[in-house]
Amino acid sequence: MLGSLSDLLRLLVVPVFAWAAYRDIQTRRLPNALWYPLVALGAVLLLWDVVARWPLTGFGGRLFLVRVAFSLGFVVPLSYAFWWLGGFGGADAKALMALAVVFPTFPAYTLGDLRLPLVEPLLGVFSMTILTNTVVLALAYPLVLLVRNLVAGDVAPVMFLGRQTAIENLRTEHGRLLETPNGFTRSGLDLDALRMYLRWRGSTLADLRARPVDHRNPTSVGQTFDPTDGAVHDGPATDGGVTVERAAVDGDDADDGDDVDDPWAAARFLDDIDGTAYGTSPESLRAGLELVAERDQVWISPGLPFVVPMFAGLVVALTVGDLLFASLSLFGL
Repeated sequence: MLGSLSDLLRLLVVPVFAWAAYRDIQTRRLPNALWYPLVALGAVLLLWDVVARWPLTGFGGRLFLVRVAFSLGFVVPLSYAFWWLGGFGGADAKALMALAVVFPTFPAYTLGDLRLPLVEPLLGVFSMTILTNTVVLALAYPLVLLVRNLVAGDVAPVMFLGRQTAIENLRTEHGRLLETPNGFTRSGLDLDALRMYLRWRGSTLADLRARPVDHRNPTSVGQTFDPTDGAVHDGPATDGGVTVERAAVDGDDADDGDDVDDPWAAARFLDDIDGTAYGTSPESLRAGLELVAERDQVWISPGLPFVVPMFAGLVVALTVGDLLFASLSLFGL
C-alpha cells in the first residue's frame, strides 16, 4: 500500500484501536494514557502536512485549512458535548478527539490500481466520516440483538435492547438489568454497581442468593471494604487473602428487611462510597438485589462498547470511505 509518509504513519492508529476495541469488550475500561501518544502523533503529522503544503495559498490550501479547522474546532468539542450529555463514555470521547487530531482530512492510499478510500464526501473531513460510519454501524446493534433473541426463542418487549443471562454469569457481565421485581425497565441496576456493593459488604453473588434474608437486614453489615469501581477483574473483598464472610443473623434478629429503615443497607452503601455508583439510587439498588436474589436468569442490556463500532467505522472509512455518502450516491441522492 502506497501513500504519503504522513498518511502511512497514520495507519499506526489501526492496531491501537483494534486493541482498544478488544479491551473495551472484555473490561469496559480503557486507560487514559492510551490516547496521549495518538494525539501527539496527530499533532506532529498535522504540522508535517502544513509544512509540506506551505504556503497554504490558493483553493487547495484554503480547503485544507477549513477541513482541519472543522475537525479540531467542531469534532473535538462535539466529542466533549456528547460526553457531557451522557451520550459517550469518557474513553469514547477521548478516542474520537484523538481521531479528530490524527485524521482531520482524508488520507490517500494506492493499492495497485485501487485508490482508497473509495468514497469521499464533499465535506472531506475524515474524522467526521469516522463518526458517521460509527453511528451507522452502531444502529445495526439492536437488529443483531433482535435476531439473536428470535433464534434463541427469547421473546420480550426488550428483546431488541438486551438478552437473557443466568444470574451466576452476572459476575462477569457488563451493562445493566432491564428488569425489576415489578417488570421491565430501561433504568435497572448497573452491573458494575452490583459488584461494587458486594465488594463493599465483603460478600459474593452466591452468598447473597444463599442468604438473602441476612443481606436484607442492614444490621448484618459488619466490616466494609473498598468497593473498587466494579470492574470484572477485581475479585471479592478479602482480609488477609481470605474472602470475608459475614455472620448469619439468627432468631428474632433475622428480619427480612421489609420493616427496617434501610433494607439491604443500600443507602448506607451509597453514603459510604466515593461517587454515585453509576447513578444508582437506593431504590434501584434494592430492586436489583431483590431480583438477583430471587431469579435464576434475567434480562440485561449488555450496553454497546462504543470504541468497537468506532474501530469498525475507522476501518470502513479507510477502505470504503463514507458509508452514508456512499448509500445516498447508490440511490442517486
